[in-house]
Amino acid sequence: MDRKIDDIDFVVFDVETTGLQPKSGDRIIEIAAIRYKNGKSSDSFSSLINPRREISPSAFAVNHISQEMVNAAPDASSVLPEFLEFAGQSCLAGYNVMFDLGFLEQELKLLGRELPQDTPAMDVMRIARRAMPNLDRYGLASVTQVLGINIPQEHRALGDCQLTAAVLSRLISQLKGKGLDTFLQFYNLFGVNPGITEDINNQRIAAIRRAIDFSLQLKIRYYSSSGAQVTERQVTPKEIRQEGKFVYMVGYCHLRKDERTFKLNAILNLEIN
Repeated sequence: MDRKIDDIDFVVFDVETTGLQPKSGDRIIEIAAIRYKNGKSSDSFSSLINPRREISPSAFAVNHISQEMVNAAPDASSVLPEFLEFAGQSCLAGYNVMFDLGFLEQELKLLGRELPQDTPAMDVMRIARRAMPNLDRYGLASVTQVLGINIPQEHRALGDCQLTAAVLSRLISQLKGKGLDTFLQFYNLFGVNPGITEDINNQRIAAIRRAIDFSLQLKIRYYSSSGAQVTERQVTPKEIRQEGKFVYMVGYCHLRKDERTFKLNAILNLEIN
């Protein structure tokens, strides 16, 4: 059963690294996380990590973590199991989370471990882009300024977690005001592990195919990224189309009185009339 977004346990996490390329040998030098639920942070985790390699000058220029600071820090083999225990079964979240996940997964691979395939993870930057589509820049500092969050960005892992959690809280509140209030609605739009919502999307595809076969209309609630608005539509579907990794429903929209293409993961609710 779909749960309300306010009932979801998030672990907002961030890493600082020796460079930008985990598969080329760059390593995590700091990892932090905040446990977050319904607008409140309840616990935190933070640790430096000895990467057993040099920190690049460009990385030091951003995070100001020196070689001396990490030389006495524990190895990833000690820190990451503690992080995984802290995260538990929560939904991971981060700002441009694929960067952080890429490093986390590579470090775990070096330890002979991996994240469970069904680990949910949500990208807060993706939420910002789709909730505020007309911004010029979507860096964490820029988005916090637009949202009126007066916390300076220090480019350290725990501080960036605090900023990201504050941004996530504001964006969830905005989107709840537009009628998005369940985890699956959020995850379809902003999640990075499509396997989590595969079953519900297959059910939607089956319903669309049935409507096509019997010339039925569908009533949908649709989230439009261009205007960050939710609208209710009556649609007579004509086909299901896949382009790259995205699936679309093509049909006649009785609201717009024209043929329209609807991204499947932006359909919040669907029922056959």
